[in-house]
Amino acid sequence: MSTQAGSRGSRRSNRVLGTLFLGMFVMGGAELLVVGVLDVMARDLGVPVSSAGALVTTYALGLAFGGPLLTALTMRLDKRTVLVGALLVFILGNVVAVTTGSFGVLLACRALTGAAAGLFDATAFAVALGSVPPERAGRAIAVVISGVSVSAALGVPLGTVAGNLLGWRGTFAAVIVLAGAATAAAVALVPSVPPAQEGAADQARHAFAPRVLAVLGLCFLVFASTYAALTYIVPFLAEVTGVSGAAAGAFLLAYGAATAVGSFGGGRFADRNAAGALVAGTAGCAVTLLTLYVLGAHPVVVAAAMLVWGLCVFGMAPSLQYRVVGLAGPGGGLAQSLPASAINAGVAFGSFAGGVALDRFSVRSAVLTALGIAVAAFAVAAATRRFTAPPAEEPAEPAEPALAAEG
Repeated sequence: MSTQAGSRGSRRSNRVLGTLFLGMFVMGGAELLVVGVLDVMARDLGVPVSSAGALVTTYALGLAFGGPLLTALTMRLDKRTVLVGALLVFILGNVVAVTTGSFGVLLACRALTGAAAGLFDATAFAVALGSVPPERAGRAIAVVISGVSVSAALGVPLGTVAGNLLGWRGTFAAVIVLAGAATAAAVALVPSVPPAQEGAADQARHAFAPRVLAVLGLCFLVFASTYAALTYIVPFLAEVTGVSGAAAGAFLLAYGAATAVGSFGGGRFADRNAAGALVAGTAGCAVTLLTLYVLGAHPVVVAAAMLVWGLCVFGMAPSLQYRVVGLAGPGGGLAQSLPASAINAGVAFGSFAGGVALDRFSVRSAVLTALGIAVAAFAVAAATRRFTAPPAEEPAEPAEPALAAEG
């Protein structure tokens, strides 16, 4: 009987995690597909491409700042209700985006949908952690993060193809359909999840503790390092490696595939030793960036380095989330939303820093800048390795019910 109950619980957990994966895939794809249709959108809306780029920035800012704010405001609500509500707001924002002819309204819609995505992200992690036993927490986090990494690998190429076939409004309409499917799945498959007992103010005291802020700083550095180089990897491949066009696309596709594999596999490392995984991952990133800088003229070496790079960066993602939530203790419900904010801030800073290095020196300098940030990330990972969760009276896991134990 207990075996049958365990099997039912496992199937239920898998359905919940599958729903969360789909939602994260849709949210991540919506952020990135704009890159593939940016020129089409600019022509249709009558704005320069440089101005249209703000559509990416406003989404990221909405996620970084709106996500934690909405998470705090909805702290006392059932998590299933919050999950469905975030999806509905996301759909509404995209419906308005598809039907408007105003660039200003479209920007506002992108900020709103970004904030909804941030709320969904935080709630999805809380539901995922509540759906599995503690020993599988890292793998549950990995499934949720994998929705983003898979969308990162596919979002730009799929968005480009869909944009050419359907136009940018048709592409957004496809996102709405997928979001509708995720909403239906959430309503049908995600059970009621009562809110945490602590209020937002009490949770904030733990979520912004120095030990948590240190690991959030590590989130920032890891992705600042990544995007200082990745943002300019196409010109690097063209000028230094001698690879361009479809061949450069193949390099990027290989990197994207590695990020997806890394995010799935990284969950097991988080369960075994999250702090150690961060030390190893940051060291791996530093070594691969050094390889790109020194041996960037050799295509085979660059291809191998980009594969390892993608594995290391997204292999750390589950451990970063795991450490932030664990170190926040009873503030874990609010802390769920903070890594995404730190990561998006890192992306913005890294892209800026790499661009400054490129403008002042050369494209190889962007990689050197990324390497310097990666070394700093390794130092922070090593320094935070000994940080421990709060004492027993402040449980390290978020106060969510174990869905897997139902039935």
